[in-house]
Amino acid sequence: MPNSPVELYIRREDLIHPFVSGNKFRKLKYNLIQAKNENKTTLVTFGGAFSNHIAAVAYAGKENGFETIGIIRGDELQSKTQKNPTLQFANDCGMEFEFVTRESYKNKENNVDFSNKYGDCYLIPEGGTNELAVMGCEEILNESDNRYDYICCAVGTGGTISGIINSAGSHQKIIGFPALKGDFLQKEIYKFAKKNNWELNTEYDFGGYAKVTPQLIEFINNFYRENAIPLDPIYTGKTVFGVMDLASKGYFPENAKILVIHTGGLQGIKGMNMKLKNKGLSLIDYDI
Repeated sequence: MPNSPVELYIRREDLIHPFVSGNKFRKLKYNLIQAKNENKTTLVTFGGAFSNHIAAVAYAGKENGFETIGIIRGDELQSKTQKNPTLQFANDCGMEFEFVTRESYKNKENNVDFSNKYGDCYLIPEGGTNELAVMGCEEILNESDNRYDYICCAVGTGGTISGIINSAGSHQKIIGFPALKGDFLQKEIYKFAKKNNWELNTEYDFGGYAKVTPQLIEFINNFYRENAIPLDPIYTGKTVFGVMDLASKGYFPENAKILVIHTGGLQGIKGMNMKLKNKGLSLIDYDI
C-alpha cells in the first residue's frame, strides 16, 4: 500500500453490467437511446482485436434489438476469429465483421459512405466517445463524491475523463493516466471538457497501448491477492499502479482522499494471457 498517508478508494464501475461494463455502459447508454429515437436498426462501430468497445457494442446491440457490424483493424485477423476470445464473443452475440488493413483503418471514418454501404445505420466512433458518451460519463460521479480531493482514471479516447471533469467539483483535481502514447489526447479532451481542473500523467503507460511488463503483471496479481479486486492490464491496472507509485513518492498531500474509477475492461484479460503465454511470460492469475 502507499507509504504516503492518503486514503485510496476504488469505484467499481466494472460491476455495473456483466458484459457491458464500466465506461462502456456509460458511453453506450445515451447512444442506444438516440439510435432508437432515430429508428435505426443497425449499429456500426470500430475496434481492434481485443477491443472492450467491440465486445460491449456486440452485447448491448443484442440486448437492445440492434444488428451490429464491427469494422476490425487488421485484415490478417479474418481467419483467426474463433481463436480470439473477444471477436468470438462478439460474433456469438451476432456481430458481423469487416476486416480492413491497418492502413485503411487510419482513415476509417473519412473514406466511406456508411449509409450507402451498411444501410440506414447508427455510427458509433472507435472507443464510443462522442457528446452522448460524455453525457453518460458525467453520471459516474454523484454528490457523495464531493468528499474526494482527487479523481483518477485511465484514458483511452478521452470520453470518460471528459465526463468526470465536467461533473467534478471545483475543489477536485482530475488526473488521467493515458493508455496510449501521443499528445493528441489533450486535444480530444478539450473538445468535450468544460473545466480546467485536470491533467494527464504519461509516466505509466508501460510502453504504450496493450503493452505490459512483468512488473505490471506482478502488481496486478498481488493487488488481487491483497484486495480481491481484479484489474485489467490495459487501463485500470496501469492507473492504480500509477496512483500508488505517486502516493509512495509523496505526490499527494497528507490525508488526501483519492478515488480511482475502475473502468472495466476485464474481458481483455483472456487475450492478454494468450499473448503472455506465447511469449513464455507470467500470466495474470485470474481469468474473467
